[in-house]
Amino acid sequence: MARRYDCTDTTDRRTGLREAAAAVRRGELVVLPTDTVYGIGADAFGPEAVADLLEAKGRGRGMPSPVLVGSPNTLHGLVTDFSEAAWELVDAFWPGALTLVARHQPSLTWDLGETRGTVAVRMPLHPVAIELLTEVGPMAVSSANRTGHPAPQDCDAAQEMLGDSVAVYLDGGPTPDTVPSSIVDVTGREPVLLRAGAISADELRTVVPDLKEAS
Repeated sequence: MARRYDCTDTTDRRTGLREAAAAVRRGELVVLPTDTVYGIGADAFGPEAVADLLEAKGRGRGMPSPVLVGSPNTLHGLVTDFSEAAWELVDAFWPGALTLVARHQPSLTWDLGETRGTVAVRMPLHPVAIELLTEVGPMAVSSANRTGHPAPQDCDAAQEMLGDSVAVYLDGGPTPDTVPSSIVDVTGREPVLLRAGAISADELRTVVPDLKEAS
């Protein structure tokens, strides 16, 4: 049966983070708050756990899971051919609502779905998420909803959709933003805005003036 912890309470938060970390290490799923919407997460390097995540969402391998990290330094072990413009975006907008699509290290033994050699990676601006990610390392995290339903902005909505497919729910209260992250592809010579979200194209262009927008 799923366990739920109130992360606005100091004691419950400490217990919840410990239980969530243990669940991730066992290959189980957890729900956590981020600065955009609630996410359902698993160990990024656990293929069975990631498969369970996609199944819980009712999502196929053709829509692979993004990865959340607790520090920009983690990128050094995850991505390759990361451009100067990409690092400038990280410096300007991480932690925050910016997802970067980059080429992942070919040596990584993970299976996030049909990624075609890339990974969508983000560092969220939420203390509970960062604390968990710092403890367990990179996590495959997607919005905590069944595919086709709205992404949840509180733990109740996530638990109503996902139920006991999740081992631990971390309830951080309503998320501070209702808009999903912006997504920028940094695999090519020029960055390309794939999805306009919480950070506008104009804001991004203050850092990377040559930003293109996907047609």
